[in-house]
This record gives sequence, C-alpha cells and structure tokens, in this order.
Amino acid sequence: MKVEALQYGDRRVYSVASFNRGVADWLTRLPTVWVEGEVTELRRHERWQSVFFTLKDPSDGACLGVTILRSRFDALRLELVDGDRVHVLGRPDLYEAKGDFRLRALSIERWGLGDHLAALERLKRKLAEEGLFAPERKRALPRMPRRIGLVTGNDAAAKRDVLTTITTRFPAARVLVAEAYVQGPLAAQAIIDALGELCEAPDIDVVVLARGGGSFEDLLPFSDERLVRAVASCPVPIVSAVGHEQDTPLCDLAADVRASTPTAAGRLVVPDAAEVRERLDRSRGGLERGARASFDRARQRLDQRHERLRRAPALLVERKRARLEHAAGRLRALSPRSTLERGYAIVRGNAGIVRTTAAVTPGDALDVQVADGRFGARAE
Repeated sequence: MKVEALQYGDRRVYSVASFNRGVADWLTRLPTVWVEGEVTELRRHERWQSVFFTLKDPSDGACLGVTILRSRFDALRLELVDGDRVHVLGRPDLYEAKGDFRLRALSIERWGLGDHLAALERLKRKLAEEGLFAPERKRALPRMPRRIGLVTGNDAAAKRDVLTTITTRFPAARVLVAEAYVQGPLAAQAIIDALGELCEAPDIDVVVLARGGGSFEDLLPFSDERLVRAVASCPVPIVSAVGHEQDTPLCDLAADVRASTPTAAGRLVVPDAAEVRERLDRSRGGLERGARASFDRARQRLDQRHERLRRAPALLVERKRARLEHAAGRLRALSPRSTLERGYAIVRGNAGIVRTTAAVTPGDALDVQVADGRFGARAE
C-alpha cells in the first residue's frame, strides 16, 4: 500500500499507519547485520510460529528485541537460556501495527563464554559416547597406597592443602610431587607430561590431580580433550580435585574418583592413622579372644578324649567278658554234657558210637555214658 500524507494547508501530515509503513519499507532496504548481546526474556511456545527474546548489552543495559522463526530456531539446536552471549545475524524490522522495532534474526551463534560452553558440551557428549565416563570403568582406590603421586601447580594452595591433609591423617605416607602449569595454553600438555612421569615412578598406587578454584577460563585446560583422554587411560587410579564444588571440568568425569576440594582429595587417598590403630586394636582383641576360645575348646576336647581313653580299657574288658560269657553259654548249650543232663545217653559199641540199630548185633557188649557216669550193657 502506497504511503501518502494528508495535506493541511502547507503542512503534510502522515497517519500513524502510514508513518509506520513508510519506516518499515525503508528498513527493508537496509542490509543484514551481526549484533552481539546477552540473551534475556527468551520466550518459545509450541503454538507460536516465532521465538522471541531480547538482546541486552551488558556494558550499558541497552536492549533490542529479536524474533526468529521457531523452525529455524529449533534447527540451530543451541538450547539457549537467559544469560547466554550470542551473535545474531538479522535485518531491522518494524511491526507496523504496534510500531515495535525488532531485529528479525536469520541465524544465531554462541559467542565468548557461551561458545566455549557449547564446544565443551559437544566434547562431553562425544567422550561419553566413547565410554570414557562410564561408571563400570572406575577403579577403586587402594586402602594403603605405597606411594602417592600429586600433580599440581608450583607453590599452589592446592598443593599445600593436599600435603597437609595427607601428612596429618597418615604421617607415614610417601608423596611424590610433580609440578606443572595449571593455567594457560601450555597447561594441558604440561599436566599430561607430569602424569606420565609419575606413572613411570616406582610404587605409585594412586595419583591426585589438584588445582584450586578459578574462573571458567582458568579451568579450561582441565577440559582439554588430550588431558581428559590421558586421565582416562592412566594405569593407576586418579583422584581429580580441580576447582570448587560447583566446578566440573571434564577431567573430573574421566577420573576414577572426583573430590570436591584438594583437602577432600587428601582424605580420600590415605586412611586416618588413628582410625587404623583403633581398628588394629579391635582386631588384636578379637584375635586374642578368638585364640583363647579356640584354646579352651581344644582343651575341653582333650579332656573329653583323655577321659574316654582312661575308661576305654575297662569298657573293652567288659565288652570282651560279655562276649566271652555269651560264647561260653552257647558252648555249654551245645556241649554233649548238657545233652546228657537233659536225660540222653551216649552208647558206644565195638565200632564206636552207636547211631543206628544196625550197628549192633545181639550179644554185643555196650558202653553207656550218662550225665553222672557210665555203665556197661549187652545188646539183646
């Protein structure tokens, strides 16, 4: 629609609609531009065709409304939240009905801290898919390490905290310290080299990677892909104690154990000597009681066996006598004398014991034996 002014004498007057239309037409002739700012007031709804947010200049608070097609915004997969810093490519635009000036966005890119966060998130997903953060690959820390490796910065508070905690809890602990850069572009490779040196040292059973708190940029070396892979492939268990509780660099996820602070790391790698002595005393007492109880049981068994041995000969004789008497009774019951006492007799002839009538003839002399003696007889 053509923009026309109303003529009032020598004065040309535009209606609000005409004015807004004219400005909007003029803005469409401007080129696309990149605008930098901080995302605030992000509004997205499934039923809306566009996504709305405000770009804020953190230096002086100046604001600029931005609109972008929801399909385009979703395709970027930026997962923006309030506070993210971005670069927005767009064209100035005026919503004629309300005279609302906005930047119609064509593309959005993270910038600054937000860009680093996005890169770290991509790296985190990549390493997680490779299994570097899997719980099943985490190793248990040794209860009583022969020697402890410590990677930290030179004269760092983290170094002092770890060493103080270790020596206080377990004075006999042996610690080998490897100092390295823990900040700046050289830090990641320096830490990798220090880890390699410690792992080659004899008797190293566990390594502590320690650094105190710092800004996001200060802790970036501990999310370097090379260092994260070195931590994951370390031949001995690693305790990561980098930054404060709220800081979670990627090496924390790859380490076998994460400590919230360097002091906490010192408590994790060595036991409390007082507690160890107390457990030893309890174990010694338990062994003493167990040995005494075992001795008492053995003595009781010995006394029982001694009594059984003392009584064994008499019992054996009694059993032998009982068997002998039983055998004697059977012999007596089966002996010829017992048979004779029941009224039977043994008759002997010239050919021996007479068992049938055919063994004798009339007139043969016979010898008859009875229970209380014997007498002669003659067969008829």
